[in-house]
Amino acid sequence: MKKIAIILSGCGVYDGAEIHEATMTMYAVVKHGGEYQVFAPDINQHHVINHITGEEMNETRNVLIESARIARGNIKPLSELNVSQFDAIMFPGGFGVAKNLSSFAFEGENCSVIPDVERVILDAVKERKPIGALCISPAIVAKVLEGVQVTIGQDKETADAINKMGGEHIDTTHGEVTIDYGFKVATTPCYMLDATIADIAEGAINVTKAVFDLM
Repeated sequence: MKKIAIILSGCGVYDGAEIHEATMTMYAVVKHGGEYQVFAPDINQHHVINHITGEEMNETRNVLIESARIARGNIKPLSELNVSQFDAIMFPGGFGVAKNLSSFAFEGENCSVIPDVERVILDAVKERKPIGALCISPAIVAKVLEGVQVTIGQDKETADAINKMGGEHIDTTHGEVTIDYGFKVATTPCYMLDATIADIAEGAINVTKAVFDLM
């Protein structure tokens, strides 16, 4: 049975992992005959957003603890992820990717990626382990892997930033997957487009299948 490491960035679209994308990724891995282990960095979130009002809240939350809500407690710190023990790595989206796993939300193409995420991506490429990335996550993959071909859908500003970081953006629509066979990276847009939860399920299933095919 193939083992997939799923990396989360909190809990909730505006300040953490996108819950639909995270859940559908877990479902897709099991549906394709695999098993998963969830990881998240043991760091504080950049900020906390009220998901009703969209306003910032005066409190502090931990990315690992918040991600554990989605993982039903079965989660490990990202620092413990040894890529050699897994067959592939997957990154669901959500603003947490651009705020907690990186500074892409604030610095665009001049962003940085946190060391553990960068390590995991580089180790996956070195060991020829596939990477799947949904929604905004392909942007941080492009920051780490110069020349990688990815998609975040059709958002021009984000696509331009990816190209400026040295990546190659491909326009796509719902459920479509862009595959870079050199780096073994599969990406799909999900909520970077105006999507329904059915669209998210299709994207997660399709990108997970692509990752399994790349193994």
